[in-house]
Amino acid sequence: MAEYIYLSNKDTLIIKPSKKSPLLLRLIALLFAVVCGVFFCSIRLKQMSIGSRIRFQPFQVLGRSYSEYGIKQIEISGENDTKQLEVPPVYHLTQIEVPGENDTKQFEFPPVHYPKPQTFNRTECAHNPVQYFAIISMQRSGSGWFETLLNSHMNVSSNGEIFSVMDRRQNVSSIIKTLDTVYNLDWFTSASKNECSAAVGFKWMLNQGLMQYHKEIVEYFNRRGVSVIFLFRRNLLRRLVSVLANSYDRYAKLLNGTHKSHVHSHQEAEALSRYKPAINSTLLIAELKEMELTAAKAFEYFNSTRHIVLYYEDLVKNRKKLKEVLEFLRLPQMKLKSRQVKIHRGTLSEHIQNWNDVKKTLNGTEYGSLLLADYRR
Repeated sequence: MAEYIYLSNKDTLIIKPSKKSPLLLRLIALLFAVVCGVFFCSIRLKQMSIGSRIRFQPFQVLGRSYSEYGIKQIEISGENDTKQLEVPPVYHLTQIEVPGENDTKQFEFPPVHYPKPQTFNRTECAHNPVQYFAIISMQRSGSGWFETLLNSHMNVSSNGEIFSVMDRRQNVSSIIKTLDTVYNLDWFTSASKNECSAAVGFKWMLNQGLMQYHKEIVEYFNRRGVSVIFLFRRNLLRRLVSVLANSYDRYAKLLNGTHKSHVHSHQEAEALSRYKPAINSTLLIAELKEMELTAAKAFEYFNSTRHIVLYYEDLVKNRKKLKEVLEFLRLPQMKLKSRQVKIHRGTLSEHIQNWNDVKKTLNGTEYGSLLLADYRR
């Protein structure tokens, strides 16, 4: 590189480097920019190629047969063919598959909601997500007891049988309006946790418009990300006893002139259990089949939703099932308690007036196992 050498006024030797060419600096900067651009583009193209292989699909876990659930497979004869209704799996989740080096990993992405209620301000909880759920069941299947367990969680608001009122289910519009109010946290009951709810829902019986408008309701559930909790009883004979006894008490009002579907003391439970209904043995098998068919239809109608299947007897025998429910709702684990007391304890022979007729009718049939005591509590 050329250098300029000159003498200053004080005869001091000074050496100055020559100035670099501006053209050369520009070429170096341009080359650096091109290299960086190629590098970042290659990374982006690689990410896009991986993303194109990710695909959404409905994923079902643990499909089970009717025999495993205690409910048999039912054949429905149609005009041209016979249709079999299958019990759905324990979970129905929406997942993605991400190709890995040696296998495929599955990740669940549950819906996340941030409601903005019109009637109050969520204040410090405004940024906390809320899960939407609905408990689908039939009367006298343990749903009241189960709901009190859920409501003992400090962040759960389950608002009872809101569609027991006819005006709320007279048509699809009234149903959707009610659902929007509930899931927007603008529905207030004694169970409401208001701004700090982490899961909000209610009980919905099959005979409360749910089956009649099932297509519209399924579309709403999937669009709003509502998780379904199926809750039924394995022993349909026990359910029938409970239905008949509850119906009698509705008119007889055995507890000091009042009717109570659920009791909170052993004294009240003992008073109600004294009534022993007489079951029509001639129609018994037909009634049991009808219960099975109704539950099977509900499973079929709502199988496309994100759901979990529970049975009352399993919850009573194994409280770890409640942990699965909290995991399903993405809630922190807590010990859940209920003040409700079971009314009909012990063997069924103690609670059916014409036990011998019932036993004779069911023995040797597909419903014979219902005569046995299947749990204790």
